[in-house]
Amino acid sequence: MDRNQQIAEAILNAVSGGENVTSATHCMTRLRLNFKDNSLVNDDEIKAIDGVIGVAKSGGQYQIIIGQNVPKVYEHFCEKGGIAKQDAIDEDLDTKKEKLTLKSIGGAIMNYVSGSVVQMIPLLIVAGLCKAILAIVGPDLTGWVGPDHGLYITLDFLYDAGFYFFPIYLGYTAASKLKASPILGMLLGGIMLSPDFMAMAGQKFNLFGFLPCTAANYSSTLIPILLSVWVMSVVEKYVKKISPESLSTMLVPFLTVMIMVPLELCLLAPMGSFLSTYLSMIIMAISSVGFISSAVLGALWQFVVVTGMHMPLLMIGVNAITTAGVDYAILPPAFLSCFAGFGMAFGGFLRIKNKKEKSMALSYFLSGIFGGINEPVLYGLGLKYKKPLIGMVIGGFVGGLYFGLTKVGYYAFGASNFLLVLSFIGGGNNASFINGIVGCAIAFVVATVVTYLFGFDKNDPVVTEAE
Repeated sequence: MDRNQQIAEAILNAVSGGENVTSATHCMTRLRLNFKDNSLVNDDEIKAIDGVIGVAKSGGQYQIIIGQNVPKVYEHFCEKGGIAKQDAIDEDLDTKKEKLTLKSIGGAIMNYVSGSVVQMIPLLIVAGLCKAILAIVGPDLTGWVGPDHGLYITLDFLYDAGFYFFPIYLGYTAASKLKASPILGMLLGGIMLSPDFMAMAGQKFNLFGFLPCTAANYSSTLIPILLSVWVMSVVEKYVKKISPESLSTMLVPFLTVMIMVPLELCLLAPMGSFLSTYLSMIIMAISSVGFISSAVLGALWQFVVVTGMHMPLLMIGVNAITTAGVDYAILPPAFLSCFAGFGMAFGGFLRIKNKKEKSMALSYFLSGIFGGINEPVLYGLGLKYKKPLIGMVIGGFVGGLYFGLTKVGYYAFGASNFLLVLSFIGGGNNASFINGIVGCAIAFVVATVVTYLFGFDKNDPVVTEAE
């Protein structure tokens, strides 16, 4: 039995077996579970498992932080527990419905957005790195290749393929999250991007010959398709109930789409586009005077991640990139905070004398700065010893303040390791790239120094004893 199998088996035992799990999925670092009976889950036993970094709870979801090997653990977890991969178990024994409150509604919305957008991360990384490389080799920075060069053209259409068809991809992930038909979710995104519809952008016409509608460009948008798929999931369930079983294969998809087309094009997509536009305007307005907010986000972002509340904020940043081409308010300080975390780990490595803990601090630093995974840094060092968090917070604050004052822009999703500075290249704004590097360096150095000087009590055995 390899290590990942051992972790999976230990987690299964701690959650009272696969029969207590109603759904299981995972993101890049976390095993995300829902249970029939939360009282049967042993938090302390899970936290004590070798290979588990920590536990978080958000939006009714139980999140076990494991690290980059979580996909392998997930595979073994589902196989050993008899759990359907990516889908919840249909059986739902004695599950109490949560009361409809502002908190529960907000949690459901965040869970929907998070579950939909997190599946898009690989696409965002690929498209973002293509954009970053394009900016480096193209006229924006080095001028090594021109717009007519084959490399430039290839990278450009790879980036466009990622973001232009965003509604189609998000239609699939959103429908999967809501357990609606992913193919119909993609179709709703495709309807928005239909060439004939896009060609009429700004023109009014009668949908089905009698419904007033205005065509618009919905490429690279998020909110219109998220709203449409959510409504589609309700419509599809209703159509399934009223359709004769013998005709359901034909009637359910057809009637669902026929109902959704006017709702989407006449109401939901325009509403979503309106929200996207004004959300971007608000973010741009805040970023123009909000250097303090940049500092605060830089200081506190990693704690936002711990609560699981970061995905809705990331969506705001992604929305800004897809609509305006750049985000100044959310993503720059968010990713800068990673460098503050790297600095905390490096400061801990320099200060700690205990050989085992020193090597662990070094592994956290390396996994963060090269692997792009900051959770081992946060849980293995920061939350374990508490005081090192002071260094991360101060480093993130100072770096974020510099970002806000110098207007560093985030132009494309990329790596979350040291290569994330490439995301500050774009729009012909070389100053953003330079200031991005300087700001990240400031966050790293300040966090390292503060952690080294003030991150541990002088009599703490971890900094006084080598063994």
